[in-house]
Amino acid sequence: MSFSNLSKIAIASLIIASASTSATIVEFTTSQGSSKSSFKVNLHDETTPETVANFLKYVNDGDYNNTVVHRVEPGFVMQAGGFEFTGTLPLSPIATDNTIKNEPVYSNVRGTIAMAKVSGDENSATSQWFVNLSNNSAGSAALDTQNGGFTVFGEVIAGMENIDIIAGIPRCNSTPMPDYSADNCANNFVPGVENFVTIESVIIFDASVSSADSLAAVKNTSLTVTAPAPTNSSSGGGSTAWFSLLFTGLVALRRRFK
Repeated sequence: MSFSNLSKIAIASLIIASASTSATIVEFTTSQGSSKSSFKVNLHDETTPETVANFLKYVNDGDYNNTVVHRVEPGFVMQAGGFEFTGTLPLSPIATDNTIKNEPVYSNVRGTIAMAKVSGDENSATSQWFVNLSNNSAGSAALDTQNGGFTVFGEVIAGMENIDIIAGIPRCNSTPMPDYSADNCANNFVPGVENFVTIESVIIFDASVSSADSLAAVKNTSLTVTAPAPTNSSSGGGSTAWFSLLFTGLVALRRRFK
């Protein structure tokens, strides 16, 4: 075999190796703060492929744009991806695609993003996602084992401090609501868009970097799960009165994650 052919094979092998370790980075921009606050998430394209493909479809379709953070449990989770505020209450659910298969490969530790789902159905995730604010893998939360385990499909690599700020905003029931008083909440005062934390956009920040190997992913060892073989992944691709929200994902209290 000629040197030229060997060189071509070597280059092709490097390209394949690079592609096989790719991991999409997405950026979330929120309405929180005087300047736009954002955070970036590196997705596990290869090891949770169905979940990432599902999430990226919502991203590419623009379905997450102008949705709201509808739930925060301090020290537990920040949840979004399911509702939008259209000027009236209750919040309006976004259109969802088919449910997806559970892929509980990684552990629900602080700074990971995972899919919410219906209690009692491990393969019921659609659009809603949550960020773990603490290590929720075991203990009272037990997200690594409850309901078949919750699928972690990425890690926050920048802006976790902005997520913590959102988690500290005063809440009406479980929803963080800036400049919305306890009296407003108690008296069912109809809010404005400024009284919600809005996910203004979610975009693919980098679809080509080979960043999978640099992720500090913690494997879920509480379940026997076989991760899929690496592929040449493509990176494109509880409440009162009127304020009751339909949480199709995680339920309101940790002890009810069953």
